[in-house]
Amino acid sequence: MIKTGRPPRRAWIARLGPRGEVDLQGAASPRAMVEDAVARVGAGPVRWAIELNSVVLRRIVGEVPVLGGSPAAVEMLRRGNEATTLRALFTLAEGPAATPPTDEAILEGIREFVHRAIPLERVLHGVRVGHAATTEAFLRACAELVGPADAVDEVTAISRELFSYVDELSDTMIRTYLAEHEVWSTSAAAARADLVRSLLSDAAAVDVDEASRALGYNLRRTHEAVVVWSDSPKGGATLQAAAIEVLRARGATTTLVIPVASGRLWAWGTVPPDEADRTGGTGRTDATHSTGSWETITEALSRQRMRAAFGTPGSGVAGFRRSHREAERGERVERLRREAGRAPRHATAYADVAAIALLATDLDAAGDFVRRELGGLAARSAPMEALRTTLYHYIGAERSLVDVARRLHVARGTVTYRVKRAQEVLGHDLDDRRFALHTALALAEELGDAVLLPRGVEA
Repeated sequence: MIKTGRPPRRAWIARLGPRGEVDLQGAASPRAMVEDAVARVGAGPVRWAIELNSVVLRRIVGEVPVLGGSPAAVEMLRRGNEATTLRALFTLAEGPAATPPTDEAILEGIREFVHRAIPLERVLHGVRVGHAATTEAFLRACAELVGPADAVDEVTAISRELFSYVDELSDTMIRTYLAEHEVWSTSAAAARADLVRSLLSDAAAVDVDEASRALGYNLRRTHEAVVVWSDSPKGGATLQAAAIEVLRARGATTTLVIPVASGRLWAWGTVPPDEADRTGGTGRTDATHSTGSWETITEALSRQRMRAAFGTPGSGVAGFRRSHREAERGERVERLRREAGRAPRHATAYADVAAIALLATDLDAAGDFVRRELGGLAARSAPMEALRTTLYHYIGAERSLVDVARRLHVARGTVTYRVKRAQEVLGHDLDDRRFALHTALALAEELGDAVLLPRGVEA
């Protein structure tokens, strides 16, 4: 059983508490650290700090997106910022002298930023955003919990102590960043990553044969790119092994793997030249059968709780770049689908999502298109979703009631009813603007709320 702490030097801090439900088991910090924090300042303030961390994290990622980059990278940022928030809480509750040393979770994140080639000024921008949001929360809580007679002096003291705290923290982070950068910039891994980024951004400035020798990978061959990621900060070796496994299953004879963030990496494999003429999708082409079962790849990724998005094969440096861009677009589609609450796909072939990826390049415009074409059918409700899904498959199946009923596991009469009802909501015949209608339905099917009407709004 966790004990509450001794009274803090600022009595109002003991009265801090979250506005919502906060489970200490869901903290990003290790359990021992959370228990120590509760013992020092009490459960309410710790829950308040954990809730605040979620708010601050969203603001940091929103204003400095490069500090995110993958679910695992965001989780690492959450862990580091939670440690920062708890240290700030200790500073105010017990005094600067009682503040513990900078936590390893904070420094781990800084080293990660170096490896991802994130400039120091962007890191410090994130620190400033986090500091501003944290200070704002403490000052607001102080104003609510401290009597008017003491509020001015208390706010002044809090501002001064938090400024000193973040100044010391920033100094430690800068020194950690520069020390890691000095080591990393001379490493082979950094050289390989820099070379690959150069190939992706300005291939004309790179000598292909020299780059091939430096990478140990023949850039003049045909390449299939893949982006592999995980929601948890998997070890680099685990991700690399998964990337190599799936590329070998795709027929790759040699591979190139470049870690780019915690829980995320880029990889390429050299494949037979004729693979470039095949789509390599989910069992729809000969490529899947000749280079390994797509189901096997999906099962392997599912077992390891990882996801992968594949580009289509391409030859030479141009194909190396194009396949990678496609893999990243496939990854973006999967992230959008996840935000829409769609069932995750562990393996995604760009050939299977190319149309959606291109249509969703401008997500705002895609949403305008969907809402304009579907009207009331774009409402966020279970009945409208059932109508959209049925109509989407009905048009795709060339109006075969049997095929749609079998695919959706419903009776033919249900399909008939839903199609009729969907047409009533649309207000026009299905042959009117059929291509636009089917395209809008496909976007709604894949991306959900991102392109639908706001919740509670009817067209």
